[in-house]
Amino acid sequence: MTDSTPDKPPRRPRYRGRNPRQFNEKYKEHQPEKYAGDVAKVIARGMTPAGTHRPILVREVLQALAPQPGQIAVDCTLGYGGHAQELLAAIQPGGKLLAWDCDPIELPRTEARLRALGFPAESLVVKRTNFAGSARFIAAEAPEGADVLLADLGLSSMQIDDPVRGFTFKVDGPLDMRMNPEHGQPASALLPKLSEHELARLLQDNADEPLASVLARAILLAHDRTPLTTTCELAAVVRSAMVAQSRRSSETPDDAVRRVFQALRIAVNDEFGSLEALLEQLPRCLKAGGRVAILSFHSGEDRRVKKAFKSGLRDGRYASISDEVIRPSAEEQRANPRSSAAKLRWAIRAAAAVGAPDGRSPPEAHSSPDSHSSPPKRPPGHQNPPRPGGQS
Repeated sequence: MTDSTPDKPPRRPRYRGRNPRQFNEKYKEHQPEKYAGDVAKVIARGMTPAGTHRPILVREVLQALAPQPGQIAVDCTLGYGGHAQELLAAIQPGGKLLAWDCDPIELPRTEARLRALGFPAESLVVKRTNFAGSARFIAAEAPEGADVLLADLGLSSMQIDDPVRGFTFKVDGPLDMRMNPEHGQPASALLPKLSEHELARLLQDNADEPLASVLARAILLAHDRTPLTTTCELAAVVRSAMVAQSRRSSETPDDAVRRVFQALRIAVNDEFGSLEALLEQLPRCLKAGGRVAILSFHSGEDRRVKKAFKSGLRDGRYASISDEVIRPSAEEQRANPRSSAAKLRWAIRAAAAVGAPDGRSPPEAHSSPDSHSSPPKRPPGHQNPPRPGGQS
């Protein structure tokens, strides 16, 4: 005789105290559709609900890309799908969004959320891959190229907040930092392969760390004594080294910890290599007059984007580029502190870009992406706000 009793829903996580504190205990935040009111309260406090991500500079991205019905759009960094949802809506009816991400954990969740919105099935093509291969995949799905393309670099909040992923030092977890946990080596395996000079160079190149040599020596000495395998172990070593330097530096220990985590994450995932590959391919990915927008979150990324766009403008691959970086408004930064480091740059492909198959003239080729709004000017002496712990 078979048991026809329906399966009981899983019990919610148990926790001590009035409110859950650990990532896996915040069951309401992990189910925003079911607990919309509770999630709204979290957002109203300027926080990002656990397991979610709040897209940044959405209005400015849409102004820069100006997506239209029937177009081919590309989201090279699907993440939680916030920008993708807006692009999908803007290119309907008849448009198609090509989207990819290398994260095997978050990608199926995001695809399921997007498909549940009711857009035509054929309007969304999702692939699990690194954006370094964008040109190949665009050529397969849209041989004439894309009309608009977005790349939102760096980490998503749901990756940062989950201690199992190894990106945060606020809660202990494995020293991993891989965006694709099924590929490559974790940070704990990278450290013993580096010399002191190599680690110092990595900290300087990937995070502009002013005490790169001091921290590299401290990290490798500690690792030689006892292998560093968790995030909190590495953070403790960096904090200890910074305390010894307190008289020589105005930095707080956690500022240095963030930079060390950023530098290792970039190395583990070869983020600069992937970004440079994407920047080289971009003109071949776009139709004549096609538009690209790139969101970056630290100086190493932004320098590469700025250099590539300026080079493309000089040699005729781009007809127009953003004059200045576009930053989140003060209102957005207050509502979402994680947005404060974001920088947006855009470019418009020229009519006959190098390596491109068509020669159609771009619309508004020499105007701002938004004819009603120019990129905001920065006052003299403007200082960029510090990054709010993208690796925290």
